[in-house]
Amino acid sequence: MTGRTEPPPALGLRPNIAQFALLVAVNGLVGGMLGQERTVLPLLATDVFGLASYTAALTYILAFGIAKALTNYVAGAWSERYGRKPVLVAGWLIAIPVPLLLIWAPHWWIVVAANVLLGISQGLTWSTTVIMKIDLVGPERRGMALGFNESSGYLAVAGTALLTGYIAANSGLRPEPFLIGLAYAALGLGLSTLAVRETRHHADHEASLLPDERELTPREVFAQTSLREPALSSASQAGLVNNLNDGLAWGLFPVLFTAAGLTLTQTGVLVAIYPAVWGIGQLVTGGLSDHWGRKHLITAGMLIQAIALAAIATLGSFGGWALAAAALGIGTAMVYPTLLAVVGDVAHPAWRARAVGVYRLWRDLGFAVGALLTGVLADAWGIRPAIWIVAAITAASGLLVAVRMYETHGPERRTAR
Repeated sequence: MTGRTEPPPALGLRPNIAQFALLVAVNGLVGGMLGQERTVLPLLATDVFGLASYTAALTYILAFGIAKALTNYVAGAWSERYGRKPVLVAGWLIAIPVPLLLIWAPHWWIVVAANVLLGISQGLTWSTTVIMKIDLVGPERRGMALGFNESSGYLAVAGTALLTGYIAANSGLRPEPFLIGLAYAALGLGLSTLAVRETRHHADHEASLLPDERELTPREVFAQTSLREPALSSASQAGLVNNLNDGLAWGLFPVLFTAAGLTLTQTGVLVAIYPAVWGIGQLVTGGLSDHWGRKHLITAGMLIQAIALAAIATLGSFGGWALAAAALGIGTAMVYPTLLAVVGDVAHPAWRARAVGVYRLWRDLGFAVGALLTGVLADAWGIRPAIWIVAAITAASGLLVAVRMYETHGPERRTAR
């Protein structure tokens, strides 16, 4: 009797739409876990724990960024060794204690420890949803797929930041805002365990369709993504600077806005505008990068971010800040899914998950660099000069992309070897 051979998995959005949509929803819950902190935690640092130093107050972002960056690297390697789904489920298990610790924490170091757990959880869950969507859709719709992934996450960040700001204004900073995070964690764990399916075989099938490639060691993948390969290394530095900006926005924008006399509700709105525009914009920019190419979208997005940050450092009214926050979101939307698409374009499927992990290691180290740099600068010269300096760094990063990166999607694309 002849055994039956399983047909290879289909690549593309249409044949995988159910799992793709489920992963979009799961990543929305991942983003919501991050959004529960965006409005409330900077105010907990100053109003509840009495931290007067910006550097000390931003230690939770530093801890989060280092933990998430290192876990991103591990998540890429583990997803190749053990499969994508086990890594995703493990990330949700680690997320469950986070809102409980934030509710209970009598000391600031416990808040910092909770953010270490949050960083580990985000590194495992968000990295894996990215890798799984790249697996499913294949090479042609990669930018669009990543636009949807990042959009769902950051729309959830924005919506949850707005909701927790409203709850905090009416019920206090603790415990009510963090009960939302507990619900997100329970739902994310349930969906990931019961409904999400493994996608590694899709990547194996895509690799079988390409010319054979020498297997790269972990050290070689790290070197290619970090330094040697022009497009991958350009993407890594731009990703770091982009999340440096996000760390600045997360840690200092609420303090800047409330110090200027805005209410907690107004601050929550401003904090939400940036990730909301970022999230909605990615629904468009990811797909545009599939048609227009990656390089020029990234360069323009970094320069728009620099201009927006300079405007925030200059202005002082709710309306002006709202427009600048929207511009910051537009610039970030142009960059965020497109950088991931560059990694997917250039890295061979045989080592793509590890390359995504290395890229996300550098990108999310931006949170730690942003927390440390902006905290020190704000303590030394004030919040507005700190924002000006970060704006200059962002402009320099965009110019580096313009000089060093080649176009990775289209006739001129190359594949790293």
